[in-house]
Amino acid sequence: MRDPAPRTTSAAPPGTAVRFAEAARAIGESARARGLVVPAFRSPPRLGEVDRTIRRRRGGGATIAICLKDRPWPAVLADMVEGVVVTNDLDGAEAMRARTALWEALDSHLGDVAA
Repeated sequence: MRDPAPRTTSAAPPGTAVRFAEAARAIGESARARGLVVPAFRSPPRLGEVDRTIRRRRGGGATIAICLKDRPWPAVLADMVEGVVVTNDLDGAEAMRARTALWEALDSHLGDVAA
């Protein structure tokens, strides 16, 4: 008897939403501590064929929508970190310092962020 074809799912793997929320909290705390604007994070993007979108709000805020399905966890985290950088219009050394601080916060709060 032949094995059935693997099923595809429209949802992210179990537990991903909880990890996403924990990462958003860690990033938010670190960004606020540095005086940065913290974007809202949500999933999935309304545009189905993209991995990340940004919607700017009046007053300088933004919503970063990130696709979780069928993506490596480090790619999701990288999109979250870059969302903070873009929301705050950071570049050069300032952007690098922010990225480093946000990754350190993720590592501190979540342990091995690549897992």
